[in-house]
This record gives sequence, C-alpha cells and structure tokens, in this order.
Amino acid sequence: MKLQIAELDHGISKILLDGRLDLDGALAIDAEFKDAVAGKRRIVVDLAGVDYLASLGIRTLVSGAKMAAGIGGKLVVLAPQRNVEKVLRESNIDTLIPIIRDIAEVDLVFGL
Repeated sequence: MKLQIAELDHGISKILLDGRLDLDGALAIDAEFKDAVAGKRRIVVDLAGVDYLASLGIRTLVSGAKMAAGIGGKLVVLAPQRNVEKVLRESNIDTLIPIIRDIAEVDLVFGL
C-alpha cells in the first residue's frame, strides 16, 4: 500500500492511496494516514488505485473521518473502484463518509 499527499486549493488535502487496503495495507499506512489527517478540515481520500478494501481499511477511513469531524471538518472518498464502493455502501460507511466520483464535486461537498 502506497500513500501520497497533495495540498490543493482552499485548504484541501488529497490523500492518494494505491494498493490493497487489507490488514497488511492498513497497518502499513496507518500512522502516516493519521499524521496526514491530523488538524485538517477538508480531506479527500482518492481510492481509485485501491482494488481491495477490508475491515481494517474501513477502520482507517472511519478513524480519519472522526478526526476531521472532531475539529469541524469532513473527509470524503473520491473515485472508489466498483468493488470497493460496494463494500463502503454495504457496510453503510457512505452514510458517514461521502463518496464522490469526480474531483470537481469537491467544491460542493465542502461548500466552497
């Protein structure tokens, strides 16, 4: 699992994940993900490169969303692959973490 961070306009942090967000993948990025989310109010997690999502990966995303919400922010998921989106929807995570398909939707989600 690889993690890259990019700072976008309007204080938006984009976290790009690539690989399998399973037990090993989640453990590999957990500390770096928490550091990337800490203190941020607008976070986009790009899951286009994630081809598998397991429960520990869900925990990582939910933990980040809670950190953002704790300071009045929001974490959203961008462009998950079909099977990953299915896991997010079937586990009702999409009710806590909005799913967007295109980066152009970010302004609407964050009210910009």
